[in-house]
Amino acid sequence: MSENKNKNLVIVESPTKANTIQKFLGRDFSVLSSFGHIRDLPEKSFGVDIKNNFEPKFVIPPKSRKVVTFLKKGAQNAGNVILATDEDREGEAIAYHLKEVLNLKDYQRIVFHEITKQAIENALKNPRKIDMSLVYSQFGRRILDRIVGYMLSPFLWKKVARGLSAGRVQSVAVRLIVEREREIENFVPQEYWTIHALLKKTEQRPLSKLRSKDLCQFEAVLVKKDKRAISKLEIKSKKEAEEIVGDLKDADFIVKKIERKEIKKNPPPPFITSTLQQEAWQKLRFSAKKTMFLAQNLYEKGFITYHRTDSLNLSKLALSSARKFIEQNFGKEYWQFRKFKTKSRVAQEAHEAIRPTYVTNTPKNLEKKLEKDQLKLYDLIWRRFLATQMKEAVFDSVSVFIGAKNYEFLAKGQTLKFDGFLKVLPQKFEENLLPDLEKNEKLKLLKLLPKQHFTQPPPRYNEASLIKTLEKCGVGRPSTYAPIISTIQERNYVQKDEKRRFKPTEIGIVVNDLLVKHFPEIVDIQFTAKMEEGLDEIAQGKKKWQDVVKEFYEPFEENLKKKEKEISKKDIAQEKTEKICPLCGAPIIKKLGKFGKFYACSNFPKCKFTESLEENQLKIKCPKCKEGKIIEKRTRKGKTFYACDKYPECDFAVWDKPTEDICPKCGWLLIKTKRGQIKCSNPECNNFQKKK
Repeated sequence: MSENKNKNLVIVESPTKANTIQKFLGRDFSVLSSFGHIRDLPEKSFGVDIKNNFEPKFVIPPKSRKVVTFLKKGAQNAGNVILATDEDREGEAIAYHLKEVLNLKDYQRIVFHEITKQAIENALKNPRKIDMSLVYSQFGRRILDRIVGYMLSPFLWKKVARGLSAGRVQSVAVRLIVEREREIENFVPQEYWTIHALLKKTEQRPLSKLRSKDLCQFEAVLVKKDKRAISKLEIKSKKEAEEIVGDLKDADFIVKKIERKEIKKNPPPPFITSTLQQEAWQKLRFSAKKTMFLAQNLYEKGFITYHRTDSLNLSKLALSSARKFIEQNFGKEYWQFRKFKTKSRVAQEAHEAIRPTYVTNTPKNLEKKLEKDQLKLYDLIWRRFLATQMKEAVFDSVSVFIGAKNYEFLAKGQTLKFDGFLKVLPQKFEENLLPDLEKNEKLKLLKLLPKQHFTQPPPRYNEASLIKTLEKCGVGRPSTYAPIISTIQERNYVQKDEKRRFKPTEIGIVVNDLLVKHFPEIVDIQFTAKMEEGLDEIAQGKKKWQDVVKEFYEPFEENLKKKEKEISKKDIAQEKTEKICPLCGAPIIKKLGKFGKFYACSNFPKCKFTESLEENQLKIKCPKCKEGKIIEKRTRKGKTFYACDKYPECDFAVWDKPTEDICPKCGWLLIKTKRGQIKCSNPECNNFQKKK
């Protein structure tokens, strides 16, 4: 220990980050990990002293006790203790708790946006003290969430079903999904038609002198004759469409006007947390949780800058490196300096957007250093950053207006003139080649194509569109989107459909409607956004965290007491039936549980008879006992499985959904796996079939 007495101790959150930083620092430094938060509110008690100005009672959880002991020993033998946790509110709070628990009187707080040798050395030259405004902002968020969760969840247990919980921000996300589902259910499709003309250039010259593009057919669509705007003509029925087609039967199609122009397409801005999550979902189908996990790993290994940010700022060094790389690899004509302005009023401009730490670390160079999914995400970040400093893509566009009697058709052509940023960031676009046409030229009509359409309802939210909406509404912050989405699924308030879009569950709808009706402030988007602004003002030193918490708590507590008396569980979670309990003869009721509705004896807890609803009974005879029926059931964590309704007399159960077919080898039921394979439910039978 005497050898380490003068060593500087650097404390970070994760072992991976510690290992990376240790490589940049010499023998005079020792880098240890706190493994995240070492102190938090207690798990099994409220932990907030309401009467004492909401004073939090922080405790060291059992899992952190060994880490704390180890860090204390390291701090006692260190020459200087340096807290190098992340630069956001959570990181600042971790640094504060480390200072308190380790009883540090002399310490240094350093922050950096990227884990590189230069960034670490610069941070060590510019230490500061802990920013208590950021710490208090984290306190405010944590205590607000504890108040809602700890006080509202028991209310839901009493009035709806045990095991439910409510969250300050998560409840707003559920509301968005429920309201979108109702929009879809109530949507009435509207019929409309479009008319397309299939045209061809009149062959006035010998075939030998006509170029191939002049021989091509092209399509034009009927539009409004309005100089101010170009839009498709509104045709509401098949009859209207047929009348127009009939009127155009003998019409001459003449070129009336040709407009040619260059269209420039600019690159998108660099990634911030929310846009990275959206793009990773759209391009890679990565969940927000997975994206943040991979990004955390890339950051800790030193390959990208800090991934929790809402700033579009880029450092001068990064911009200079991008210019050099672009000019050397693509040519000077591809480089274009760009600076992006952050729209968020509370974004910290001292931070940077998400970018590679070294642009020379191309995805190809890192193929052997990164895992498959890490490389995919890095490739996305690397290309996006490089594209921001490249010239716009240029398209040659031509619009041809074609007259036919009193109608006007529009044909559009587009070709790529200069690829610009598309060189590194490919995007879908259509190149549509039109023949060389002249004003007043007569065209040959090949066919008129009336097409029927119906207006479509808004789609269900997927991860990308939900994050985009939450961000637009000012609900949550970059670091909260992934846990929000994970939590609402874990609570079984929403599930993903076959297209991986969010659909509310039965219990999710009931809980949402209860909160909307009786606790409107909890699920009100504007109210929640205002709370986020309050937390931001705490971080800026403009407000006290106790005042923000008090402003929410007092009316919330008063309303909760009122609703405790007003609301009855029977009105929400129970429904009478004509069924009689086969065990005790009492009436059977339809109850709402955490995972949906089921039949239960009204004499509970004396009689514990339960049964699945008819719609959950597959009406397939059990292959094991030959008497019971197969029913759909759920585990305590909500996972679906299929079992015999004669349990515990019969213990037949399978995870995969049974089909109505019988195994030709042994006579048991065939089941369909998630991968589409058909196999036998008998564990002693090895009958497998191909995907169906």
